[in-house]
Parts: sequence; structure tokens; C-alpha cells
Amino acid sequence: MDLTELYQDLILDHGKKPRNFGKCNKFNHDAEGHNPLCGDNIHVYLILDKDKKVTDISFEGSGCAISVASSSIMTEIVKGRSKKQARELLNSFFKMIKEGQEIKKAGLTEDEHIKFSSLAGVGKFPMRVKCATLSWHTLKAALDNEKKPINSEIID
Repeated sequence: MDLTELYQDLILDHGKKPRNFGKCNKFNHDAEGHNPLCGDNIHVYLILDKDKKVTDISFEGSGCAISVASSSIMTEIVKGRSKKQARELLNSFFKMIKEGQEIKKAGLTEDEHIKFSSLAGVGKFPMRVKCATLSWHTLKAALDNEKKPINSEIID
């Protein structure tokens, strides 16, 4: 199996069986995101402890396979990280998708790096970029405790 097939399989698996789906108990930060172009709706819930560590994160919503897979992968990679690390991952993700920058393995396990990188190919399809980035923009809003819903049509 080549890397492209592995990445496609990962996206399909996370799209069909998303991880961390549902509302986590006692969340203290959340945000909603919507992509009106294709109908994706994502609600991200997270628990930031007193040390600003993401002790739990989950999502609800519906959307295309890429949107759901990206949300699922995001929750797996961000859970257990500090708010600062989550922001660094956000920035790396946006650079990977929008600029084609390769993700550095620093701080990621091999498994996390593979999952993260599986979404890189989405950047080749401009119409799908907003699907892949919606949950990440929504995560940023949740970390910032913004209450205004994210609309993918007005984000860069």
C-alpha cells in the first residue's frame, strides 16, 4: 500500500467512524462553525484545565467525509496538549493545507504525524479546503472563547 492509499483510507475511516464524536461532559469552551457552500456544520467542545491544557475535546455536527475526518483527526491530535501547542498545531495545519508546507514531526508521534499529513492532499482541491479547515477555525474560536459562529465564507 502506498502513502496515498494509506491517507485515503485514514480519511475514509475517520469520516465513517469519527473519534471523539459527541458532546464532552463539563466542557468549558465551545464554538460553532458552518460552511454554507456545502452544508458542513461543526460544533467543537473542549475542556481547558487551570493550566490551559486541553484535557478533553469532542465535536458534533455533520458534513462531508473530509470535514468529519478533519474534525476527528483534529480532536485526536489536540487532546492532551497545552493551549499553546494547540495553537501551534492550528498554524501548522493552515500552512500545510493553504501553502503546501510539510508538517514537522516535532512533538507529534509517528501515528499523529501520519494522520495530520493525511489531510495535506486536500490543498490541491480549492473547493475542499474550507471543508478541511472548518473544524480547525472552530477550534481556534473555542480556544479564544469566541461566541460568534464561524462562517467559512468569511474566513481566509
